[in-house]
Amino acid sequence: MRENVGDLVAFLAVARAGSFTRAAKQLGVSQPALSHTMRELESRLGVRLLNRTTRSVSTTEAGERLLRAISPHFDGIETGLSALTDVRDKPAGTVRITVGDTPAEGIILPAVAKLLPDYPDLRVEISVNAGFVDIVAERFDAGVRLGETVAQDMVAARIGPDTRMAIVGSPGYFQSRKPPITPHDLAEHNCINLRYTADSGWAVWEFEKAGRALNVRVEGQLLVNSNTLARLGALEGVGLAYLPEEYVEPFVSSGDLVSVLQDWCDPFPGYFLYYPSRRQPSAAFSLVLDALRHRS
Repeated sequence: MRENVGDLVAFLAVARAGSFTRAAKQLGVSQPALSHTMRELESRLGVRLLNRTTRSVSTTEAGERLLRAISPHFDGIETGLSALTDVRDKPAGTVRITVGDTPAEGIILPAVAKLLPDYPDLRVEISVNAGFVDIVAERFDAGVRLGETVAQDMVAARIGPDTRMAIVGSPGYFQSRKPPITPHDLAEHNCINLRYTADSGWAVWEFEKAGRALNVRVEGQLLVNSNTLARLGALEGVGLAYLPEEYVEPFVSSGDLVSVLQDWCDPFPGYFLYYPSRRQPSAAFSLVLDALRHRS
């Protein structure tokens, strides 16, 4: 009977539709071809399955028995195929993202936390790394960088608004020191240096005012490799920290930190999610990307 499954599907369509015309339309075949298929099926089985009139089609007793016998099985097949379609269309699998601590805390994790409850088969791995990671070699699906540093061979999607840097220190730190008026004044201050990887140099503090750019290398007693530690050092009164404004804004608002040199900190393109242009995104990755995409 394996070669006759198509004929049984045709029989089900006719029996349920009560019409060769409607059944042929559902199956995408011509009415004469469908009638021929039914005659051949009846011939092989040796029984009449359908009563035909000029106005309608109905099942005979044998046809009704066949309909009851095979309907549950074909219904089960359709249910199983629908379940596979749901699995195919419902995002599943793991999405790996490498990201610095600031966007991980402020952008990635909040968006992912809202997304995961609705997709139990989705897993998101957030790997915090402040250095520039080769996402292809390290088998990450995407990385996060500031817009100005994304390589040209990557697809970049904005996931945050324009941002700017902030220079902050604790009120206690400024009790015995005058706030800097220009970036050059930082030479008189204890500044917290950042080095994101063992192979990189200490981060340069970049400033811009009225189109004038100025880069400053600072000195200080505390040297760290994460924004989190730099912020904590500033809160503890160790020195001045150079950090993304959104990362320190709650502490500035509460008075735990004081922001200086604000007129030297112009905005610039914020964070972007980037991934290889040659890679076809999975349904899971596309879902995460859409959840992260910045909407102004």
